[in-house]
Amino acid sequence: MLRRNCLLLFLCFLFEQSSCAPFQSRPGQEWPHSQTGPLAAGRNGGSRGFQRVKRGWVWNQFFVLEEYMGSDPQYVGKLHTDLDNGESGVKYTLSGDGAGTIFTIDQITGDIHALRSLDREEKPYYTLRAQAVDIETNRPLEPESEFVIKVQDINDNEPKFLEGPYTASVPEMSPVGTYVMKVTATDADDPTYGNSARVVYSILHGQPYFSVDAKTGVIRTALPNMDREMKELYQVLIQAKDMGGQLGGLAGTTTINITLSDVNDNPPRFSKSIFHLRVPESSAVGSAVGRIKAHDLDIGKNAEVEYNIVPGDGGAMFDITTNEHNQEGIIMLKKPLDYETKKAYTFKVEASNAHLDPRFHNFGPFKDTATVKINILDVDEPPVFSKPSYAMDVYEDTPQGTIIGAVTAQDLDAGNSPVRYSIDWKSDLDSFFDIDPVRGTISTNELLDRESIAQHNISVVATKVNNPVLTSRVAVTVHVLDINEFPPELAMPYETFVCESAKVGQVIQVISARDQDLPQAGQTFSFKSPQEGVKTKNFTIRDFGNNTAGVVTLRGGFKRRSQEIYHLPVVIEDDGGLQTLSSTGTLTIRVCGCDTDGSLLTCSAEAIFLPVGLSTGALIAILVLIVVLYVGVRRQKKKETLMTSKEDIRDNVIHYDDEGGGEEDTHAFDMGTLRNPKVIKENMFRRDVKPELGLCPRRPVASQNSADISNFISLRLQEHDGDTSAPPYDSLATYAYEGEGSVAESLSSIESVKGETEEDYDYLNEWGPRFKTLAGIFGERSETDHDLDFKLQWKEF
Repeated sequence: MLRRNCLLLFLCFLFEQSSCAPFQSRPGQEWPHSQTGPLAAGRNGGSRGFQRVKRGWVWNQFFVLEEYMGSDPQYVGKLHTDLDNGESGVKYTLSGDGAGTIFTIDQITGDIHALRSLDREEKPYYTLRAQAVDIETNRPLEPESEFVIKVQDINDNEPKFLEGPYTASVPEMSPVGTYVMKVTATDADDPTYGNSARVVYSILHGQPYFSVDAKTGVIRTALPNMDREMKELYQVLIQAKDMGGQLGGLAGTTTINITLSDVNDNPPRFSKSIFHLRVPESSAVGSAVGRIKAHDLDIGKNAEVEYNIVPGDGGAMFDITTNEHNQEGIIMLKKPLDYETKKAYTFKVEASNAHLDPRFHNFGPFKDTATVKINILDVDEPPVFSKPSYAMDVYEDTPQGTIIGAVTAQDLDAGNSPVRYSIDWKSDLDSFFDIDPVRGTISTNELLDRESIAQHNISVVATKVNNPVLTSRVAVTVHVLDINEFPPELAMPYETFVCESAKVGQVIQVISARDQDLPQAGQTFSFKSPQEGVKTKNFTIRDFGNNTAGVVTLRGGFKRRSQEIYHLPVVIEDDGGLQTLSSTGTLTIRVCGCDTDGSLLTCSAEAIFLPVGLSTGALIAILVLIVVLYVGVRRQKKKETLMTSKEDIRDNVIHYDDEGGGEEDTHAFDMGTLRNPKVIKENMFRRDVKPELGLCPRRPVASQNSADISNFISLRLQEHDGDTSAPPYDSLATYAYEGEGSVAESLSSIESVKGETEEDYDYLNEWGPRFKTLAGIFGERSETDHDLDFKLQWKEF
């Protein structure tokens, strides 16, 4: 108060005329120094104008206590101006934040009051404007001035943890002072006024495990070697108190849930040192036969366990893997079990951690060992064959009932039950085989044919007598062996010829053989003449040793005139093993004419069709005789013709090789024209096609007396060939002569020989090698007929 009053006295001295009488004030209220301001006009009636005058009332800032609980309005302060001489001529007005609602002013005295309790945390200050006016004229006596009413703070808010409760984690076995987390409390009171907002932290619950820094709120571990396996979750209660923690300060609390995270500080441990397991001998390879487990107090990847079988007895029969879900060791069977061979196995299993922490190596080895004893249980098993499969051989056509082999099965169980055998009927639908149910011998039930079925695949079933449900099967393959049942024969019908100019020792033909026996690959054949060692005059067989042989000439000078065909027998033998078969084939060798280089020119055909010694002239005579006999028989035959007139000697046969056309097809040709040339109609056109008058040639008139039927038919043929109105389909017109009294007389070639000119067949030699044989035949015939008269030959025969 002393400092404030001195400041006021100093300001009054500066402005000389200011009113500096001290005002009454309340605790927390400050009064400002005076300020100067303009006045509207000069005094004593001087000339009008503006001049600087001293302001007679001043203020700056007021204070009001928050959370005022009194029954009367709280007094804030007083406004006053030196223009107010106490005669009630001045009126005070108030405007701005809360004017009239929160704050009110006495217009005469200038006293300001707060109408209700205020909260600094809601609004810390209010800005208002005050003015002094003439009470009668409301004319402002001074300019409007602004001032502030501040709400003075009291400690009415406790510290709060806005983000609580909290969760934190720290590794187990952490050293003392390991940082856990930091908490912060917020106080709504004014931090610039007093200690209302100064917070101090303390731990109420959670000691001696954790500690908290009183100023920063940082939480750290306070106890070494905290073990998660002993206690995992800790609940810590933290308090924040304002007023610097002094008595009377307000406090707030929060809870922190601290979890110890796991580290690999514990090795796996088996619950017992020996595990006993029982496994049936029928267990399948790869199946799980037992489970063991080493417990690790750690969690997550720190508890992952690896199992290994220590090499030793039984280790080769079993394997062990880890179940990722529950960390169990699963013992798997690697090889088949047999109770009769071995009844028990013993081995050791080692369990170790997969992820080690080097910080805890001093705790000891992180592994454990246990012994596993497995007892094999006897199971009634099906019989066991001595072999996984059987193969048997049998020759085809083996007599029925012949034993071809046997199968053997045994009951390996302690009971050693007898075994019975049978053939699965599905594998032998035709019942080719039979089996002895006691001895297991397999025999043939039918004759086997290798050419039909070369291999039989059957299934034999073995059944225990004391337990027919238990059966086993085995595959039996029966190979049918081929026997030499087919003799060899020539590979093909050879057309062999020998040239008239052939020399001694010349190979004129290479032959081979074939055999229907199987397999055809690898067969061996030999060739020879029927009488080995006896010399023949013409040809012999030379075996080349590679399943082929050659026909070799023994002489030269073969002549077609002397003999045109030779027959050479060939004996062919096969290599049939136990049984050798042979056959004799015959080669027909013809004598032919050849070129100088040995190429075939011609071979006489007379040797094929005529007996030996019949000449060419005799052949011609026989042919002429046959024609004469035929004509004679035809003349004696009275056959009714198809024509209406008995004098008509012509016949007409028309063939249509088409489909459809309707009834118009019967008018394709004028049938009467061929029957009687006298009734030929002029300009007869086809009615089934549109005539073309300009292109249709006039039909030539046939001979009225039918003197030359051959000429008539030729003319008719020319007419049809040039007919442009012919149908679009093919047609055939056939004309034949039959009967007596023909004007053209007989058409037989017998009587026409007189008029025939001698034909020269030398042009056939110019047609190439294919016509050389025909040219040779007709050449010889021309030479014979040159000196003989045809009629004389007829009389001789």
